[in-house]
Amino acid sequence: MAKETPPQKEQIKVTDKRIFTPEGDIREEFRKDIRPVEPSFKPEPAPPAQEKSTAAPRAPQEERRMRTEGPPPGGDRRKTVADKAQNPGTPFTNFLESLIVQAYMSLGMLRSPYQPKPVVDVEAARQMIEILTVLKEKTEGNLSEAEEDFLTAHLGELKLAFVQRTKTI
Repeated sequence: MAKETPPQKEQIKVTDKRIFTPEGDIREEFRKDIRPVEPSFKPEPAPPAQEKSTAAPRAPQEERRMRTEGPPPGGDRRKTVADKAQNPGTPFTNFLESLIVQAYMSLGMLRSPYQPKPVVDVEAARQMIEILTVLKEKTEGNLSEAEEDFLTAHLGELKLAFVQRTKTI
């Protein structure tokens, strides 16, 4: 009897088809195919001004002063609480929004998706309010006007709701 020889194993070739190198650069074979795209963020169009301003752009120090001291006496910054409470959509305010929602759920003002009925947890609400207060203090002077308004409006509402809830408990 003739001895049968096992068939040769087929060799497998591995090709790296990743676009980026481990350093984060685009591989040579993909450079002609990949072009940078414009970011998907589109700033809101500015409202039409009645008269064009010929003033020079503000210096960073002046911007910081305006955020900490408020608008100049001739300037007007009238917004309703609802306008101030609108999320401007920045990554920081999106993060804050999750903390704010947790605080409202702890106060029983929002229903948790995991609980059939709203549950009041005063200590958790107090902790979330303290975290938001610390964030407000630590970011003083580094937030845009919209971000600062958003945080201030919700923090004020949360503190008021906390006082009202703890008086009834």
